[in-house]
Amino acid sequence: MKQDLYDNLVAYLIENQNKFYRLSFSYLKNQEDALDAVQNAVCKALEHYEDLRNAEAMKTWFYRIVLNESYAILNARKRTVLTEDSSYWESTYEEEGFEPYGEPYEDLYEQLNQMDKDVQNIIKLRFFEELALKEIAQVLKMNLSTVKAKLYRGLKALRVVVEEEAGA
Repeated sequence: MKQDLYDNLVAYLIENQNKFYRLSFSYLKNQEDALDAVQNAVCKALEHYEDLRNAEAMKTWFYRIVLNESYAILNARKRTVLTEDSSYWESTYEEEGFEPYGEPYEDLYEQLNQMDKDVQNIIKLRFFEELALKEIAQVLKMNLSTVKAKLYRGLKALRVVVEEEAGA
């Protein structure tokens, strides 16, 4: 039974690795950090696969791990003291095939990143990762009605931004 769970987990991770990377990259906006977050998440999942009580919850369980690893890297960045050493700054990296924003969507994506973290998570998981609202509620450990309310409130705020941009 445990071996079947492990094999299913490995197959799931291999099959969806690009999705996990894309999600992490949408938060971290850095190739190396996103790869590190996904790698750490995979290692943790493989180390603790026996903690997964329900194999059907594998998707939401792993998305939660990826989000936590991405947050850990973001928090570590906040604690990093920058020096005058310009070698730290890297040039902008454009991930091929991952363009959450381009010319027409740049302002919209920027507005999304300025929203409350919960709203950001819900919108990204719903529209970028195509998770169902129930799955999002499980990943974020929120009540389904809370997820719905935050989603619709966030979409309304984004709609206002789009309408303002169209009118300008």
